[in-house]
Amino acid sequence: MQKFLLALAAAGYLATPALAQTTEKLDAAALAKIKDEGLNRSKVMETAFYLTDVCGPRLANSEGLARANAWTKKRLTDYGLANANVEAWGDFGRGWDIDKSYVAMTAPYYHALIGVPKAWTPSTPGNLRKSVAYVNVKTEADFDKYKGQLRDKIVVLPVATPPQPNFEPDAKRLTADDLQKMADAPAGGAPTAANRPAEPNTADRMAAMRVARELRLKLTDMLLAEGAAAILSPGRGTDGTVFTTNGAPYAADAKPVLPELEMSSEDQLRLIRLVEAGIPVEVEMETKTHFQTQDLKGYNVVAEIPGTDKKLKSEVVMLGGHLDSWHAATGATDNAAGVAVMMEAVRILKASGLKPRRTIRIALWGEEEEGLHGSRNYVKNHFADPATMQIKPDHEKLAAYFNLDNGAGKIRGIYAQSNEAVKPIFTAWLQPFADMGASTVTLRNTGSTDHIAFDAVGLPGFQFIQDGLDYFSRTHHSNQDTYDRLVPDDLKQASVVVASFVYNAAMRDQKLPRKPLPAAVKPQ
Repeated sequence: MQKFLLALAAAGYLATPALAQTTEKLDAAALAKIKDEGLNRSKVMETAFYLTDVCGPRLANSEGLARANAWTKKRLTDYGLANANVEAWGDFGRGWDIDKSYVAMTAPYYHALIGVPKAWTPSTPGNLRKSVAYVNVKTEADFDKYKGQLRDKIVVLPVATPPQPNFEPDAKRLTADDLQKMADAPAGGAPTAANRPAEPNTADRMAAMRVARELRLKLTDMLLAEGAAAILSPGRGTDGTVFTTNGAPYAADAKPVLPELEMSSEDQLRLIRLVEAGIPVEVEMETKTHFQTQDLKGYNVVAEIPGTDKKLKSEVVMLGGHLDSWHAATGATDNAAGVAVMMEAVRILKASGLKPRRTIRIALWGEEEEGLHGSRNYVKNHFADPATMQIKPDHEKLAAYFNLDNGAGKIRGIYAQSNEAVKPIFTAWLQPFADMGASTVTLRNTGSTDHIAFDAVGLPGFQFIQDGLDYFSRTHHSNQDTYDRLVPDDLKQASVVVASFVYNAAMRDQKLPRKPLPAAVKPQ
C-alpha cells in the first residue's frame, strides 16, 4: 500500500509544462473587496496590540503563550471561522516565566543596569548584594586560576565584540537592485533567513563555534561547583539592545544551572573595566522565575473557513506564522506581526463575504523558536514524516501553505522555493500589487521558518519576501521587539497581499504544482 501511495503521489505532484503556462484567472471584483476591507477597515494593529501588550512575552510553553493561544482561538471564532482549536502536537518540555527581574551596580556608586534573565534559568535566593569577580576563560587550562576564588561572587564574563560606532541606519528597505537580483537568482541556494547579514558558514567557523560552546558548558559547571552566586553574561547587541537566548535546556530533566542575566555590552564593559582597575565593584540583583511543569505538551492554534465547492472543499489552503516569541520584550516583529497579518487575512476574507472553493485553514504555530516544533510536528501528524516519507491521506489534499515570519516589513514578493512551475502563477498573482511594492518572485530558497516543514515532505510551502527594516539589526529576539516597532501601513499591505494569495489558491481549478517528492531524511 505504501509503495502505491508513493507512486501515486509522485505521478500527481510533478508539474507539467502545460500547467505552468496556464493563464491565471484573477477575480477583479474579489480583489477589489479584499483591498477595500484590508486598507479601509483594518484590524491588524488592534490584533497586534492584543498579541503584544496584552498577552505579553510568549516563550515556548509559557503562561504568556497559553494566554495568546486562548485569545487567538476566541478571536478567530469571533471572526466567524469554524473548528477553532488549540491542538496539541506532542511533548515539548517545561514552560518558564519571569515574575521579577532587577539588577544594578551599587558600588563604587549606584547605577541601574540593563539585563534580562536567560530563559529557563532559576531564581536567585532572594535579593543578592555581592561583590563582582571577572572571569575570562579562553581554554580549560584557565579554570585553575579561579578555583577557590568565586564562592558567593557574582561572576562577570567577557564581551567578545566591544561596541563600535555604527554609520549605517538600523532600518532598511529592499532596493530595486536588491529585488532584481532576487528575481534573477537561479533556483536553489542555501536556505538562509531572508535579509540576515551574510555570515560564511565555513568549516573553520563552525568548528570554532562548537569549541566555544563546549567550553562555555564546562565553565557553567565549574562556576556552579565553585559556589558562585550568579552570572552576568554579555548579550549580543549595542546601544542598550540585548538579544536574548536560553541559559538552560527546557527538558523536564535538565540539570541545575546558576541564575544568569544577559547584559547590555556597555554595562558589562563598565563592570569589567572597574574590576580590572582594582576598584571593588558590588552588584545587587534579584530574579524570580518559575517553571510550568504540569503540562509538557506543545500546542498550535488552528481554525478554518470551510470550502464551498462540492468537489474541492476537502482540499485545503493553509496560511500561518508562529505565535511563540522570546521573553525580553513582547515579540512584536517576531512574530506577532506575521500572526496579526495572517489573522487579518482570514478576517478580510470573511468580512468581504467571499466564498472560497477550497477550505482555508490558518495555523498559528507554537514552539517555533526552539526548532520549528509546532509546524514540523503538525506536518508529521497530518501529512508525512520526513524521516520515512510515509505519506498520509491528507498529503494529497493540501493545495498550498503560505508563511509570514521575517519581521514587520511590507511584502515585496515571494520565495518560490525552487519550484519553477509556480513562478509564472505567482507572477500573475502579484501583478495587482505592483503599485504597492510587491512584484518579485525568486526561485531562491529561504529557510529558518515554518514553510520548511511543508517543503521537507514535498508540499508547496512558501515564505513571502519582506522589507527587512530593523529586524536583524535591532528587534529579532531582543528587548527592543515591541509594538512600537510595527509599521501600520506595511502590515495592512501585507494583509491584503496574503488574503489575495490565499483566495487565489482556494479558487484555482488545480492545486498549485509541486516539486518531486524528496527522499527520506533521517534525523541527525
